[in-house]
Amino acid sequence: MARATENKLILVVRKTRLADLVARFNNVEQARFYVEHAGQDFSDYLAEDEVYQASVRESVSVLEQVGRVQILDRTFLPNFLFGPDDVVIALGQDGLVANTLKYLGGQPLVGVNPDSRRWDGVLLPFAVADLRLIVPETLEGKRPVKMVTMAEARLNNGQRLRAVNDLFVGPKSHTSARYRIRSGETEERHSSSGLIVSTGLGSTGWLKSLVAGATGISAALGLGQRASAEQSSFPWDADHLVFTVREPFPSRTTQTGLVSGQVSVQQPLLLTSLMPENGVIFSDGIEADFLEFNSGSEATISICGEKGRLVR
Repeated sequence: MARATENKLILVVRKTRLADLVARFNNVEQARFYVEHAGQDFSDYLAEDEVYQASVRESVSVLEQVGRVQILDRTFLPNFLFGPDDVVIALGQDGLVANTLKYLGGQPLVGVNPDSRRWDGVLLPFAVADLRLIVPETLEGKRPVKMVTMAEARLNNGQRLRAVNDLFVGPKSHTSARYRIRSGETEERHSSSGLIVSTGLGSTGWLKSLVAGATGISAALGLGQRASAEQSSFPWDADHLVFTVREPFPSRTTQTGLVSGQVSVQQPLLLTSLMPENGVIFSDGIEADFLEFNSGSEATISICGEKGRLVR
């Protein structure tokens, strides 16, 4: 059967829990022994893997009728070079969509739910069967696209890191992060457990948790009202980000006045590390993909110049 296009169709996949267990214990039977010995149901691992692998096979079969298919494991995303005309399909959970989007350069991304009975999939509007229609329409520019504002951290040594949901700046372990923070004309010296910078897409995740915790404590002490989940969220394509400092500690040398605010192109967030070691910046919960943020490092956090494009 003739292909509809010679454009590359990049199918991004992930390892299942079963695949991770087999990599750890060498084979399925040893993995089964480990899980069942811990009193868990191994059949759920098998069922999840079976459905996912079937979805991968079906996706490849459908996509091969449209264009040239390349399967890409998520672990290779940081070093993969996407072509300007590629269409990218993420087959997995919401986290796979977010993790893929930050490595793209404007290519459209299609989020596909491999198992709707298992995953809700806020970022996964399509089923595998929908690819027959969605991908050709995407190639022809006929599908609507949701624009997503991303965050970006730039270090003074030239390194950069993008985030679709949020950036974390702080220590590797449960110790205090020490840094100078500047927003506009306000500058402080902080000791905290780190800070996050959230995008609109990520505002219903980590940011919501921080707001719920802070306002919950305030309400319990009679100092204010608890905020609703809606109060912390903002549009995916907003022209700003929101930063929140976690557990800021007031002392003779550290302040707690600058603990939350907005970040924009006109007003980036400036951070200077005061940590001799173990300071990091990572994004979207992927701790293995990080920038070192130790003494001498200066980070400028602002809106990424490239917007993500999610096919709807």
